[in-house]
Amino acid sequence: ANHGALLEPIVSLVDAVPGSAIHDSRAWRLLYAEDGECGETCRKALYTLRQTRLMLGKEMDRVERVFLHGDQAPDNLLIAEEHQGLVSLQDTALRAVLDDKKPASLPEGGFYLIDPHGNLVMYFSPDIEPRDMVDDVKRLLKLSRIG
Repeated sequence: ANHGALLEPIVSLVDAVPGSAIHDSRAWRLLYAEDGECGETCRKALYTLRQTRLMLGKEMDRVERVFLHGDQAPDNLLIAEEHQGLVSLQDTALRAVLDDKKPASLPEGGFYLIDPHGNLVMYFSPDIEPRDMVDDVKRLLKLSRIG
């Protein structure tokens, strides 16, 4: 039983947004997107990303956290102090693809899982418990020989 939604058909972000900085890594990526100021909801989401990665234990080095922000850059002090290793980027074309591929029945503001080949794999609701996201990610990492 998955806690997240498998995104089918699989979307290749390499094809959809070929020049995106999201392709600069060959790791699995957990991505959170926020267009506005990083307020309380955003900070909670970044915390969830961090906790999820930490809970992966020995597998955490296979997963990278990405914060996709809008025109307003995130608080660099917050990132440096609380979210070391978080990749922060702005990419409106990537955001448009993510918004288009998120199942309409699921709430906005969740998390996306991208595989090392740049495929959009899963979407997790914003209110997901980190341990539930960890269950899904661990299952995929166990089955995967990539990243």
